[in-house]
This record gives sequence, structure tokens and C-alpha cells, in this order.
Amino acid sequence: MAYKSLQQCISKLDKRGEILTITEEIDPNLEMASLHLDEFAKSGKAIVFVNIKGSKFRAASNLFGTLDRSKFMFRHTLEKVKQLIDLKTNPSSAFKSPFKSIFAALHAIYAIPLKVRFPSSFYEIQIEDIPQVKCWKEDGGAFITLPQVYSEDIENPGIMNSNLGMYRVQLSGNDYISNKEIGMHYQIHRGIGVHQKNANQNGEPLKVSIFVGGPPAHTFAAVMPLPEGMSEVSFAGILGGRNFRYAKKDGYTISADADFVICGELHPNDVKPEGPFGDHLGYYSLTHDFPVLKVKKVYAKENAIWPFTVVGRPPQEDSQFGALIHAITGKAIEKEIPGLKAVNAVDDAGVHPLLLAVGSERYTPYNPIKKPQELLTIANHILGTGQMSLAKYLFICDDENAPDVNDEKAYFTHFLERVNWERDLHFQTKTTIDTLDYSGDGLNEGSKVVIAAAGEIKRDLAISLTKLNLPDGFSTPRLVSNGNLILEGKGELQDLFSSLEKQNLERIGLITLVDDASFASKNFSNWIWVTFTRSNPANDIYGLNSKYINKHFSCSIPIIDARIKLNHAPILER
Repeated sequence: MAYKSLQQCISKLDKRGEILTITEEIDPNLEMASLHLDEFAKSGKAIVFVNIKGSKFRAASNLFGTLDRSKFMFRHTLEKVKQLIDLKTNPSSAFKSPFKSIFAALHAIYAIPLKVRFPSSFYEIQIEDIPQVKCWKEDGGAFITLPQVYSEDIENPGIMNSNLGMYRVQLSGNDYISNKEIGMHYQIHRGIGVHQKNANQNGEPLKVSIFVGGPPAHTFAAVMPLPEGMSEVSFAGILGGRNFRYAKKDGYTISADADFVICGELHPNDVKPEGPFGDHLGYYSLTHDFPVLKVKKVYAKENAIWPFTVVGRPPQEDSQFGALIHAITGKAIEKEIPGLKAVNAVDDAGVHPLLLAVGSERYTPYNPIKKPQELLTIANHILGTGQMSLAKYLFICDDENAPDVNDEKAYFTHFLERVNWERDLHFQTKTTIDTLDYSGDGLNEGSKVVIAAAGEIKRDLAISLTKLNLPDGFSTPRLVSNGNLILEGKGELQDLFSSLEKQNLERIGLITLVDDASFASKNFSNWIWVTFTRSNPANDIYGLNSKYINKHFSCSIPIIDARIKLNHAPILER
């Protein structure tokens, strides 16, 4: 079934028992987000709020809260989309299953956007009429958390060359002029940034349309990492089983099926402070200057529904976006990168900070002693591909007896058994990291490390701890997994290094310094989150018996300092 609207989708989910309707008056200031977080935490229903303080519109959240619900919403198109993506990334598959391929190709007729008249059901409203959903107590105001931000390149206009992305939009607060200005926060490596740069160079404002709501395929298309040359609006049509319908008004592109549309302009060098905002790494992203959208028109359709989500420390609803993307794309990334067998952008670490990968090692098949060679070529390719370029930590091992990359604990055990710390650490300094990551030297600034391991087992990892002699200021040694040691404390690092270097640690593969060992060792997810969101590789990786050989850092055991530093952003707390 092709959903023509968000309402139609919600009605179908309601018949399936997937909707929790809340009729009492709810405050959009924190209360709606709190109810959402509680419902998501128990893998619960999608929520429809029908009585929102300060707004006549309804709102919906947690629509994508479970993978099962997402698959149900796209049950009629999911397999066809998977086949089309496979055709795009692996054209030879058409010869293996010609009938399936032809059937999928016929479905691609929905990829062509359909121009229609401006909808008569749309009427003008103000920004203040929209539900002003504030998710976290220190947020700078109300935000749109599920926007579809549409822009075109003035040098290459047209809907088929457009960009539809999900970028954070601040509706209120800070220094924004009420109903006239809203904040547009987009990160590096985003399509809208290219469009704004070209508009700036031509001395022109960039026209931007923000769609909210509409068929769920439109929302999902805005977050989908698509193969080169595939348009988000085309993907929305294919996934939704219905052509993306759009109109033109006053030079703006209008999604005819959206529930809300905001039209405005980004002017050259026009920025204002945006944020703070509780974000997907589990911390607040702080206040920084970002572009201001000068609002021209705001439209709502009759009986419009405002969809929203709440982001925070994973897993959250946006984690299910990742699960659905994986269900659709399968091995698409692996097919694009020669030698790559598997990769996991680890959700528990906030996706961008940590990648785990498995690759082939075929460069010297005649040499029985394996060492990372092809793996380093693959690693460079990974870090040059799309959003994976923002990764801070990339662990990659060869495919011989490799574990499932999605079993993080098993992966680290396998890796720590085989890594050679004198050889296998490869740093990139003074480079770009995720805009939302405050472990680095500044906004978008930090470092990366590739850690590549190959060959036979090199150490028998400890499964229990023998007594450690720790200097003053350090305590609470714990094993979070085999050979994976954490320590708590604020003492002098040189004292710690000197002490540990005198002890027998041959069964330890990695050491992490943390503020709270009980929290970090409570489960493997906690260790991953603490370690990889609170460390900047070049600044925070030390080592026992460390030395530099031809500018290459080597050690016997690395120590990652994952304690909170002064430059780090505050942790999200309810």
C-alpha cells in the first residue's frame, strides 16, 4: 500500500495496535519528550499527542521506534528497494535473477517526481503555531528533529539534482526573531553546504524548503545514505511506492504531501548562535554560530500532524533508522570498497566515533607470517567514503577466523589477541571529526587512528585479574572483557606508566582510564560509549614503553584516557 499521507500511515498502524493515543493536555516543554523516551525504552508503540499545550496541531513520535514497525510501514516496497540498490551496486545480479530485476526496475517508475498544483488544503501559519517541542532541559529552545531540508544548487538547478537532508532546525530561543528567523545547523560533508557555498559565491541567497511529515518514506529518505547519482526524492518515491509530488510557489519547491512546509532563505555570512541541543552522542552540542534561515512562508495542511523524535545517548529511535538502512542496503558498502568484508558503525558509540571492520589480506599469499598491508589500503578507502570519513577510531582485522563485526565484545577479544601495538597504530592528526564530537581540539577538529591487526594469536588474554600495584590516585581495576582493563583515577599519568611498566601485563591487551570504573564496567555498551566518545586519539592515546620510530608511535600496551576533560560537552541527563 502506498501511503498518501502521515495520517493514512498512522491509521493503519492504529488498526494493528501500534498506536498509543494521549488525549490529556501535554506540555511540549520536556513532557512530550519524556513520554517518548519512556515508550521507546520498552520497545513500545508509536505515540499520537492530540492535545498539545500552545498548539492546535497534533504530533506523533516513535513511528520508527522498532525495526518491526518500520518494516511493516514499508512492507510492500522493501524487497523491491533492496533489489534496486543491489542492481545499482552490483549490475551483474540482473543476469542471476532477471525476472526479479525486471520487476524491481518496473517499480523504479516511482523514482520520477511528479509536479502538481499547489495543494488547496495548505494554508498559512506562523512558526509559533507549530508544537514547540523541547526535548532536554538545557536545549536552547524548540527544535525540529525530523525535518526534510530541501535545497537546489543554483549552478545545477532542478528537483533531480536537489538535496533532501535531515539537518537540525531551531525554531525558537537564542537571538532568533520570533516567526522571522530559525536556525539551520548542518554538519560538514553535507549536500546543502555545497549548495550554500555556490549561492554565496554568486552573491545570492539560497532558497530552502523544510518539509515536515508526509508519508514516512519521505522522512526516511532524508537520512538514507544513497549510492552516488541517486536522488533522495527519487528514493522517497520508490520506498513509498508513490511518486514524490511537488509544486512550485514563489520560487520554492513545496512537497505536496507534507504536513508542514517552511520556506526561507539562507543569506551569505548570515549566522547566529544555535544550540545547545541534546544530541545523538549522549551529550549537549554547545552553542555555535550557524546559518540563519529568513522565514518567508509557513504552510500547514488541514488536520496536519507534527512528527518528532528525541535523540540522546544510543540506542534511541534514530538507532532504528540505522537498523532499517542496514536491512535495505545489506552489503552495499562492502561491494563499493574492494577487499572490505564487513563494517559496523557502532551505534553504542554514537556511530561516527567508532568503526569496526573486517577485510581481506591477500597481498603476500606466499608469506605465512601475515601483517596488515591490504588492510591499510582498505582503511584509507573507508575513511574516504561518505560519512565514514568522520570516524575517529577504525579497527580493522583480516578475515581469517574473524568474528561478526556486530558482536562488539567478541570482535574486541579477537582483535586484542592479534594486534601488535609496536606496529599497528596509525594516526591522522589535525583532521576533521564529527561536528557533534567535543573530544577534539575544536569544532570539527580532531584526530583519527587506524588500528589494523592480522595474523595469528599473539597473546593469551586475561579472563581474571591478578593483583595490580597502582600508584596514588588510581584504583578500581576491572576487566570489561578478556584482556580489556579499565582503571579509575586522577593521579599523575607518569606515575601510572612507571608503575605498570614494572609489572607483568603480558595478558592485558588494552587499558582505559575512566572517571567511574563501576559505570564503565557495568556492561560493554557503557565501556564503548565512555571510551570512544570521550577521547581524541592523538591527544588521549598513551602507551607503556612507548617510543617513536621514524615518527611512528609504538608501545607495548596502549592506554586510552577516556576521562572527562574541560573541553567536553555536558552529559545529557533527564
